[in-house]
Amino acid sequence: MKYDYRNHNGGGNVFETRNPARPTEIVGAYAETRDAANVDAVLARATDAQGEWAAVPPVARGDRLTAFLNDVSADVDRIAEAITLEQGKPLVEARNETLKGCAEGKFMAGEAARQQLQTTAAARPRVRNLILRRPRGTLLAICPWNFPAMTPLRKLCPAIAFGNALVIKPSQFTPAAAFILAEIAERHFPAGLVQVMPCGGAFTSELTAAGRFDGVSFTGSVAVGRKVAQAAATSLIPTQLELGGKNGVIINDSQDLDSCLDQVFGAAFQTGGQRCTSLSRVIVHRDFQESVVQGLAARARALTLGDGLDPSTTLGPLCNGAHFESVKTATARAVDEGATLITGGDSATVAGCESGYFYRPTVLDNAGVSRTASQEEIFGPVLSVLPYDDFGEALSLLNETEYGLTSSLFSDSHALIQRFLDESQNGMLHVNNGTVPDVNMPFGGMKHSGLGAYSVGASASAFYTVEQSAYLAW
Repeated sequence: MKYDYRNHNGGGNVFETRNPARPTEIVGAYAETRDAANVDAVLARATDAQGEWAAVPPVARGDRLTAFLNDVSADVDRIAEAITLEQGKPLVEARNETLKGCAEGKFMAGEAARQQLQTTAAARPRVRNLILRRPRGTLLAICPWNFPAMTPLRKLCPAIAFGNALVIKPSQFTPAAAFILAEIAERHFPAGLVQVMPCGGAFTSELTAAGRFDGVSFTGSVAVGRKVAQAAATSLIPTQLELGGKNGVIINDSQDLDSCLDQVFGAAFQTGGQRCTSLSRVIVHRDFQESVVQGLAARARALTLGDGLDPSTTLGPLCNGAHFESVKTATARAVDEGATLITGGDSATVAGCESGYFYRPTVLDNAGVSRTASQEEIFGPVLSVLPYDDFGEALSLLNETEYGLTSSLFSDSHALIQRFLDESQNGMLHVNNGTVPDVNMPFGGMKHSGLGAYSVGASASAFYTVEQSAYLAW
């Protein structure tokens, strides 16, 4: 056992994490916070630290946040190993995840310095109108299992930049990376400013409904997001929800189809498709359907399944047993509903990891006949191809889901690009590239893919600060 946090926050009910490549291998043991006294102690430390930290000038906060991120980057190998051992993704992806979180965080450190007092016109003589922003207070960050480092960093960095304290509730499948981040934070910020509090979903909802936090930032599924929003509404706590996606790419025309398919395939199968921004639907003009299907299938067959710590691995296991079964069931249902299985569609056995949660990368053709393939978030290495004849039909297929996170178009037609930008019902739009977001751009979705202020970018301050109007007369 590599990670032992059984005495964290005074101890309590212990849960274990396991390596999804070898589920019999126990990776860590953690104390689950379920005692009200332990929560009181966590919040008392956070309140004291937040008061001290809010008094630090914003430029100095940004400098200290940058120093913290430099230390995280220097410790990337240790963090990446923790991610791979508990989540399963290849080590190179775990490293890139951590470094991407640091890059986003450094932009947010700059936002601390860019935060300005805003003046606006007054309606009366000898009055000056000001718009102020102050820290929101002590915030709760509820994080998923697919990005154990980047998601906590995406919430930690704006929280700290704008003067808040943060309590991180990691996934019970992948808490080690969050604990390492909190340990590094202790070297740079007041004691208690960043804390980790592993606890179950029901207990988290109780704390939220009781108004124990000043705001809740959640990343995860739509179903759980609804529960978080309902609990927060009980005590009128503001929420920031980053939810799921059934992201589509339209391939209408491309001068370099191989490059296009490389980008689409990478956006679909990184992290084994276990990303909210993964492309899961390829909406392709019928003239290119066969070439696209065969090109994607060939790339899928070329992936090497294995232990994420093995340098030759290009596709790791799914994160846990329940999710593994869910992906298998959803794919089988899609085929039963009429989608054509081109490749994959079943579990795989890997030498030395015979009990691992390995699922073959899967390509489904003519998937529009299957609601599962075209509408539901399978959240695994499953890519659905939907042909179309007219660009209006393509846009309808793109938009006819409950989700609205990210989308992409490959085309050299300026007219079609403009229609896509005008009509795609998604929070993030990509033209002639995959769905990888930049570190300084707002990250969020429309419809059931999100609620509240987008994270990252300048818009993050809308959640991590409270706005005040001030009138100065003389």
